Amino acid sequence: MERRAFLNISGLALGTMLVPVFGNAIAAEELLNPLAAKLKKTLADTALTAATQAGASYCDVRIGRYLNQFITTRDLNVENVVNTESAGVGVRVICNGAYGFAATSDMSPDSVASAARQAVAIAKANAKLQVEPVRLAPVKGMGEVSWATPIKKDWRNVPIKEKADLLIAANKAGLDGGASFMQSLMFQVNQQKYFASTDGSYIDQDIHRMWMPVFATAVDKATNKFRSRQGLSTPVGMGYEYLDANPKHKLKAAGGVCTLYTDSYDLIEDARACGRDAKQKLTAKSVVPGKYDLVLSPEHMYLTIHESVGHPTELDRVLGYEANYAGTSFATLDKWETKKFKYGSERVNIIADKTIPGSLGAVGYDDEGVKCKTWDIIKDGILVNYQATRDQAHIIGEKESHGCSYADSWSSVQFQRMPNISLAAGKKKLTPDQMVADVKKGIYIVGAGSFSIDQQRYNFQFGGQLFFEIVNGKIGAPLEDVAYQSNTQEFWNACSAICDESDWRMGGSFFDGKGQPSQVSTVSHGSSTSRFNGINVINTARKIG
Repeated sequence: MERRAFLNISGLALGTMLVPVFGNAIAAEELLNPLAAKLKKTLADTALTAATQAGASYCDVRIGRYLNQFITTRDLNVENVVNTESAGVGVRVICNGAYGFAATSDMSPDSVASAARQAVAIAKANAKLQVEPVRLAPVKGMGEVSWATPIKKDWRNVPIKEKADLLIAANKAGLDGGASFMQSLMFQVNQQKYFASTDGSYIDQDIHRMWMPVFATAVDKATNKFRSRQGLSTPVGMGYEYLDANPKHKLKAAGGVCTLYTDSYDLIEDARACGRDAKQKLTAKSVVPGKYDLVLSPEHMYLTIHESVGHPTELDRVLGYEANYAGTSFATLDKWETKKFKYGSERVNIIADKTIPGSLGAVGYDDEGVKCKTWDIIKDGILVNYQATRDQAHIIGEKESHGCSYADSWSSVQFQRMPNISLAAGKKKLTPDQMVADVKKGIYIVGAGSFSIDQQRYNFQFGGQLFFEIVNGKIGAPLEDVAYQSNTQEFWNACSAICDESDWRMGGSFFDGKGQPSQVSTVSHGSSTSRFNGINVINTARKIG
């Protein structure tokens, strides 16, 4: 079986991040060695035949080769370069109405057949305790099809030295900009996934993702006070072309307070801004607590969407099947069944999607062989649907799966995972500056920070990276110690304006945890700059008593 380890990345700006690293270390040159297509088809047929002969009424097999390259730097030094590979076969079956699963890293026909028979044996044992048989929504067999992330430049072909030099140059820019310490990282992922099932599908997918976070920390040596600023890149489902820094993909934030990025990223420019802003935070004015109108950039909004809409509308949380990582959900079936539950204002339209090019969730087919699509979660403020897999669809009266099943490894069981969940752009022409002009007392927030949310995904608190006061329609001085508190329903019903589609862009989570044993997935969340009126803001530096 594969080895699961954790890459411990730490620093003043970052704290400590435990990044899951699946597989075994390999040389960079080995990243380019593919699995033969003929071998994958042979192994898949071997598993399907062995499972059905052992009594399975259904079988799917996932053959995976998962490649990762992580590069970490601090100041002017490269700290670590890690290349990993994990390859193997996972077999899921239904027998006597129950699931069974087994996996093997031995990719020989005998071992794969043995894993299939083991999965059936496990299903038969589970069936003795099964209260209700598994019901799978029907899926039409796809035959032999393929899908690939539409990349222009494969990160595996870019020399490690070139990448490390870029990260070091970014760190130097941040130090020159005013930071005391800099840390930058590059996460690169290639998932080669082959799915086959007794429904008649043979699906070959080649998936690429990237993320390059950068962190600046500025220290006042006289007081030992320190402040940090994280970069404004977004993790993407793209190739190395994301780092081309195309000027056409840059835009100014409201009031020109910083530069933001769309389809490509200028790492060095943003790192320099990180250093400047971290130093500026040392003298920023501490916020006065109270009610404010919040103007939230997409670079901030993605995390609020993720935690207060994405997770609460996962059907397994709604049903109480899943409670790991911050609990179940307040958005229960009885609320949805009324067809009147007002999740947000009439401006709020939340869409689930796994097809947007460049997004983290974009694939052709999910890990149950379902072709991916788009559907509404919230329509004109009303909760209208959830996120459901093949074995959940019948619970909410759906005739087919939403196509949001995922496993983070060939050795993990696939289950319901969040697709891209996004806030639709406003229908009327509106720019961020025009939105700000209509605010008398507010705060403009750019970038995501710390957060906390309760076990029902209802009461929450969110911070950010950059904060600016808004006074009489003008963006003013930088602020510090800002966090806002609300509950999910009050917050989304306070949404008073959303900028138009010209401002729409995505943020995302590269390491979204769920399940027990824990699995990690990636997901994007798009939005335009949005305004929420009368939100409670606290001062995180205030001492009580």
